[in-house]
This record gives sequence, structure tokens and C-alpha cells, in this order.
Amino acid sequence: MTHFLDGLAVDRPLVLVLLALAILPFLLSVLAVSPTPWSALTPADGASRAANLAIRGLTGLACAALVLALAGLHRTDQIIARTGVGAHLVLLIDRSSSMDNTFANRRPDGTQEAKASAAKRLILDFVRSRPRDRIGVATFSTAPMQAVPLTDRKGLVEAALATMDEPGLAQTNVGRGLAMAVAMFGRETGSASRAVILVSDGAGVISRDVQAQLREMIAREPVNLYWLFLRSEGAKGLFEPPARGEQDTPQVRPERHLNLFLQTLGVPYRAFEAESPDAVAAAIAEIDRLEAKPLTYVERLPRLELAAAAYWTALGAIAVLLVVKLLEHAPFESTAPLPLLRRREPSPGRPAIPREGSIRQ
Repeated sequence: MTHFLDGLAVDRPLVLVLLALAILPFLLSVLAVSPTPWSALTPADGASRAANLAIRGLTGLACAALVLALAGLHRTDQIIARTGVGAHLVLLIDRSSSMDNTFANRRPDGTQEAKASAAKRLILDFVRSRPRDRIGVATFSTAPMQAVPLTDRKGLVEAALATMDEPGLAQTNVGRGLAMAVAMFGRETGSASRAVILVSDGAGVISRDVQAQLREMIAREPVNLYWLFLRSEGAKGLFEPPARGEQDTPQVRPERHLNLFLQTLGVPYRAFEAESPDAVAAAIAEIDRLEAKPLTYVERLPRLELAAAAYWTALGAIAVLLVVKLLEHAPFESTAPLPLLRRREPSPGRPAIPREGSIRQ
């Protein structure tokens, strides 16, 4: 493969030697030449000269297009930096068994959606509405698991979210899940807005070691944090203070203490309580608004074959030349007989000149 212009290349460079044939129409006429008329006698005609130049140019274009097609013309794959609006997001999804219940904390009976199903449906709409984002997906229950790394391929993200319909496990190890989500951002994402969106209907106790790890990771690579808390009927709220005499410990009120811990990390943080699918939709819309910032992203363009376009170009030029050739008049040639030389009679007093071969008497 040989590059001859920025972004363009050919597979068979030796064929390009034949491009010299495109010069021939400007040296030789493609129309029939009449030997009889004398062009110097005709007045200057700009339209005719333009037509003649156009015909020669079309012939050269047809030759060049055919040669490029035979050479395997194509545009190479490219990496283009573009600017848009979006962010780099990691969706951290709770897959504990409680997510399979409805907001009324009952098993779905066909009249109400499970929290996992409602969250999946609304998050899918969110993902599809943000074409410029790079999105990763991680899940957690007893242990965290990376489902999809940061990618701009929305089909992979949608496939990962589809697994939210599968039954969950028993526990909620949210601390390890947050650590995995933060670690999914690489150094190449430093110039973009980065956010972790935690979707959970509960929390668990985060050990001091994991708390220290999270503080260190976020101090080194800051991210925005959002918690979409799917609150079940009868569950304590994130912002609800403990009643008098009620124990206020991470073991008794893990959601409240996770919210307090996230507030101490020194990064932008918002918590949303949603008690219905409509509240989930409103919270996601707010996150969508908050994460609409300028984003520089890289778009990969695959190789594009241009040989077919070159063949069609040559075919179009040849078709026009064929029409011109069919409309061309036949060269002018004189077919009238030359006038016969009349025998000149001798004038009186002048002797006749004998013709060659005659015998004088």
C-alpha cells in the first residue's frame, strides 16, 4: 500500500505509471479531423474552444479514473479528534436480590415493575440520548464485576444493561464496587468530565480500609459522584435524621452513613431519592443536564474503498464522450467532379497549337 495524498492510498502503486495516458487527449484530438477546411479562415469562437477543452478534459478524467480504480484507490483508516457535548461515565449497578422487588418491596405481579427493570429501561433511554459519551458498566452484589470498560460502542453498553433482568445475589458490597468504578477511568480521560453514577436500593458497611482506598483514589483522580437511591416503601431515607433513641450507626443505617461518607470526599456529589419510576426518570434527567459539558473525543473512521467511485466516474465521462461522438458530423470532403477543360478554339490569325501526339499534315 502506498500513500500519495493525505488520507488516500493505493494497493498497486505500479499501475499509477499509466496516469501518463491522461495527458494524451490534450496532445491528440479525440474527434475526426477534416483535411478540407482551413481553420484559420473561421472566426474566433469561445464556445467551441470551451467545448473542445471540455471534451479533452473528460477524456483525461476517464483515463485517470480507470487507472486509479485499477490501482485500488482507497481512504485509509483515520483517527479524528472532534469536539462535542458529553462526558465519560461509569454506571455502577446494584445487582443484589432486593433490586428484583418493586418499589412497594413486593415481588412483581405484572402491574408494577421491579426496581431493576424500571432502572434498566430508563438508563437505556439515557444512554441512547447521549451519543458522544464514553460509558462503562460495572455491577456489584457480593463482589464487584466490570461488565464493559469505557467505550463509545453503545451496543456493548446496552447488552451489559440487559443483564439487569437476571436474578441478583444476596449482599451489597458497595465499597468495593465504588473502588472498581473509580479505577475504570484511565489517564486518557483526564481532560473530559468524569462521573460515577451509582444505582442502588441500599448500601452496606464500608470498612475503614476501603474508605481509605477510596479517599486516595479520588484525591488522585477526581470524579463527580451521583447516587440514584431507589427507595423502597418503608425504607429509611438518606436525609432522614434518626429518631430519638434510635441507633445511628453504619450497621443500622448504612444508606445514611454512605451518603455522609460520600459528602466528605471533596468532589461534586449529588444524591437522588426515587420512590417510583417517574422519580427515577426525573433524577436521570437532572444528571443528564449536569453532565452536558464540552467534550473532546476521538472518532475512528475505517478504511473506505474508493475504487467503485472511480469506476463510476470513468463510466460517466465515457458516456458523455459517447454521446458527443454520436452527434459528431462526418468530415467534410468534396465529391463534386472537377470541371472539364474546354478545348480552346484558335483565334483568327493565330495558328492552332497541335495537341500532343497529333500528326501535322
